[in-house]
Amino acid sequence: MSIRGRRVSGRVETTAANYAFGPLEDDIIIKQRLLTRTTTTRGEPPLKKIQKKFTSFAVETNKEEDNYSDCAKLAKAFLQELYTFEIPLLKSRVVIDANVREKENFDELKDEIDKQILQAQVDIQDLKKQLEESKIERQHKEECEAIRRLIAMQPPRSETHKSITELEKEIAALEAENTATSRLLELRKKQFALLLHVVDELQNTIEEDQKNLIEEMRVAAEDLKSGMEDASGGSEAMVVE
Repeated sequence: MSIRGRRVSGRVETTAANYAFGPLEDDIIIKQRLLTRTTTTRGEPPLKKIQKKFTSFAVETNKEEDNYSDCAKLAKAFLQELYTFEIPLLKSRVVIDANVREKENFDELKDEIDKQILQAQVDIQDLKKQLEESKIERQHKEECEAIRRLIAMQPPRSETHKSITELEKEIAALEAENTATSRLLELRKKQFALLLHVVDELQNTIEEDQKNLIEEMRVAAEDLKSGMEDASGGSEAMVVE
């Protein structure tokens, strides 16, 4: 691309140096060449030349003179100019046919590429599914490996069974000890309840005895008071007599 660019720029610079054409004028000249099928920037267009040759031949044939040789020369010049104009047309036709074939080949190639793209998309989807399945399978393998490692870290079954047996014995002993402790606690509860009942009865008896003692002391005090009153009354009577 850079070489072509240098060549084009070199051609433009040469043209500008020789003919002093700018970029816009150069584009107009190229367009005019394509329209008039001229290959140079100088001279008349081919169609105009053919027109002139044909006009000269027609004018010469309309003359009433014995000019067969001139007409033949003009006809030959006209046919030669027409043949000269036909050659680029044939070349253009060949180029067009080649372009058509190239386009057909390009269309076939494009269809084939489109099919390959579709197939590649299908293959990509299949590969994505396979990748997801592989990820899941790998995850399962890693989980299985982790479980295997955990299992490998555990003691053998015989030791585990022995430990379970010892734990069962310990549990049975603890249950028996718990049962004995529960029975002892129940016995202690009953003894404590009986003790509380005895204490309560004893307290009631003490209170009753205290009440009786107080009553006896009150009665004794009253009896003593009555006796003293009786004794003082007898003394007064003796004095009076």
